[in-house]
Amino acid sequence: MIRNISAQPRHLILKLLVSAEGGTLSARAAVAACALFGIRENSVRVALVRLSAAGMIEGAGRGSYRIGPGGATLAEEVRTWRKVESRVRPWRGGWVAVHVSALGRTDRAALRQRDRALELLGFRELERDLFVRPDNLVGGVGDVRDRLLALGVGEAAVFGATELDAEREARARALWNGAQLTRTYVKTREKLQRWLRRSPGLEPDEAARESFLLGNDAIRRLVFDPLLPEPMVDVRARRAFVEAVVEFDRAGHAIWRDLISSQLEAA
Repeated sequence: MIRNISAQPRHLILKLLVSAEGGTLSARAAVAACALFGIRENSVRVALVRLSAAGMIEGAGRGSYRIGPGGATLAEEVRTWRKVESRVRPWRGGWVAVHVSALGRTDRAALRQRDRALELLGFRELERDLFVRPDNLVGGVGDVRDRLLALGVGEAAVFGATELDAEREARARALWNGAQLTRTYVKTREKLQRWLRRSPGLEPDEAARESFLLGNDAIRRLVFDPLLPEPMVDVRARRAFVEAVVEFDRAGHAIWRDLISSQLEAA
């Protein structure tokens, strides 16, 4: 969940753009949306200018913006959360391994980019500079290699690993807390469903804020979910969670669409 959102207009604008219908967001809509979180209009417009200068967003007609080249790859990864279950296949016990020592440990910006990409694809560090994940993603090693390259991790060696020795196999399986993941699927799904049941009684602005914060947290969990196979997690619980997030997101979009429309009409 976003913390201290009033201090992060750029983050909020990017999140709004990634989820915007048609992929575009007007400056007026951005100002109206950010106002719900106590962000002043001047701060929003400064953030739009800075995001544009950094290539994260670009103009899409008069007074409107869309994701720019600098944010396109990451935005595409984020947008795939609705179809996460279509990205997995049955696990046969093998691993995808990534060796990253070629990067070294001195370029902090590159390290952050690399670590974020590896986290996004569900990798964990098994040994120094050696990261692994179950080989259960559609497309296998080749697709993982392509996705890491697109995310700016082109120097890494990506390969399949099978028949690990017993000690490393045990350590690899213990890199994720599958039981905790399963509990989180269940608890978050129940939390979203409870909110949907009580949302008709909320004021429009309150409903918009809460739906954004709850939805943002749930979607982030899916974006960074390692997509582990059985028996490491309860896959049925994950599928039910995905379905709940899709339903919640649909409701949240309707709430925001109605609220922004009414605010723009009143302006």
